[in-house]
Amino acid sequence: MENLAIGIVVILAFVGLLLFFCIIFIRLYFRKIKAYTQLIFQKELDLQKAVNAAIIETQEQTLNNISQDLHDDAGQQLTSINFQIENLKLDSPEMKATLDPLSDSLVMLSQSIRAVSHSLSNHLVLQQDLIKAIEAETQRLRKNSRLSIQLTAEKSKRTFNTNEKVIVYRIFQEITNNILKHSKATAIEIVNKTEPYLAITVKDKGQGLFANQDQTTLGLQGMVARAEVINYKITIGSTPGKGTTVLLSER
Repeated sequence: MENLAIGIVVILAFVGLLLFFCIIFIRLYFRKIKAYTQLIFQKELDLQKAVNAAIIETQEQTLNNISQDLHDDAGQQLTSINFQIENLKLDSPEMKATLDPLSDSLVMLSQSIRAVSHSLSNHLVLQQDLIKAIEAETQRLRKNSRLSIQLTAEKSKRTFNTNEKVIVYRIFQEITNNILKHSKATAIEIVNKTEPYLAITVKDKGQGLFANQDQTTLGLQGMVARAEVINYKITIGSTPGKGTTVLLSER
């Protein structure tokens, strides 16, 4: 009887030990599966970022090429046309009053093309401070739009790397372009904060940027993808009839 009791205790101890090792094994297995899943997810995320970065680089090269073509080709042709008009004024002084408005229009067109060329090129933002580049782009918008555009920017000595400069600048352009194309806004308010982290808020007084439109058609996915490359995020709030607020910030 005593031997039977001892045998039962031994069996129970063995079963308990077996269960203990099974539990440890299962936990290790699930932990390994979780780590493997996280690794796969991170690799997919890194791959997506690499693809987005390659797309952005291609887009930047394309924009720079267009900018150079505008500057070299269109700019030179306008200069040539204006030179011919000036010669025509000298040869036919009686036509000066008629040709002067045409000359003025060509000068204004040339200035607009130059401004667009600078806007498309990333050289400006790379050569100067990011916040100043955004201020320059805002000034260009003021000259070419009837909208009331208010800008509030903090002075800061912060420096941003090349990717941050180019991507933040392009996202800002995308946001303002969407407002001009879709919002029917009467005013835009821009607030740039750099401390404790970068936060650019663009608020328009319009119909609501996404009120009657699919967000994907307005470049939202493209902006989000660009922001993710530099670990930034985009937050959008929109109310039909009351406008839209877009926040671009560091995570």
